[in-house]
Amino acid sequence: MKVLVIGAGQMGGGIAQVAAAAGDEVLLNDRSQELIDGGLRTIARNLERAVEKGRLTSEDRYAIEGRIRPQLAWEPFAIDIAIEAATEKLDVKLEIFRKLDTLTPPAAILASNTSSISITKLGAATSRPASVIGMHYFNPVPVMKLVEIIRGLATSQATFDTVRDLATAHGKTPVEVRNFPGFVSNRVLCPMLNEAIFALYEGVGSIESIDTVMKLGMNHPMGPFELADFIGLDTLLSILEVLYEGFKDSKYRPCPLLREYVDAGWLGRKSGRGFYTYPAS
Repeated sequence: MKVLVIGAGQMGGGIAQVAAAAGDEVLLNDRSQELIDGGLRTIARNLERAVEKGRLTSEDRYAIEGRIRPQLAWEPFAIDIAIEAATEKLDVKLEIFRKLDTLTPPAAILASNTSSISITKLGAATSRPASVIGMHYFNPVPVMKLVEIIRGLATSQATFDTVRDLATAHGKTPVEVRNFPGFVSNRVLCPMLNEAIFALYEGVGSIESIDTVMKLGMNHPMGPFELADFIGLDTLLSILEVLYEGFKDSKYRPCPLLREYVDAGWLGRKSGRGFYTYPAS
């Protein structure tokens, strides 16, 4: 299959890697050559580690890299499916879907890796809502097995079947969920993270104590602040805003402390500082 991935960051780069590893021909697109090159370097590091650990041969590594081609220009794309993995902002995604609608073959599927935004809204921005679907991978994509598959109101059964089979070919377990704000994963996860931030904000416990309680008491592999930093605090805030707007329920209101961290540019691991501080890589 010929796959276009929009966005070369953590999610897009990971999607490109698993698609190429499954034998797909991949075009990797982003807003600048610098961002694309950064994504390719991350993929190369991931594959090199797999070789070092004996999970991949050098020949396979170079074959995978050879199936990923950088694509900076927006021009007609001869592809079977486009997977958008841009920032979690509705206006950004709508613009991308409008452009993809004019630059991809009429039969191409347009999928979004959105973690919270309505697939119906994205489909309505195109002339092919039956071919628009949610394909929500999890970070880190090469490791995590789950893909949420989300139908919009107009998504066809043929589109669903193709995307379900593609997720399986990528070594993932596809799970169908309904088109509600946050779907299943983030509707459950993000309020928990937000409540941990409220507990910090209200002085119930320190960052370290709250993380320790959740790891040792609830057997979570990462504490809520570690996980929030890993996800990205700006992404967490965007998802909570989608939940709050979508349900009009105060239980989804973002904690003011989270907004303050995002306003400060303290976005987590990707910025070097969030609830924890991270050394420059």
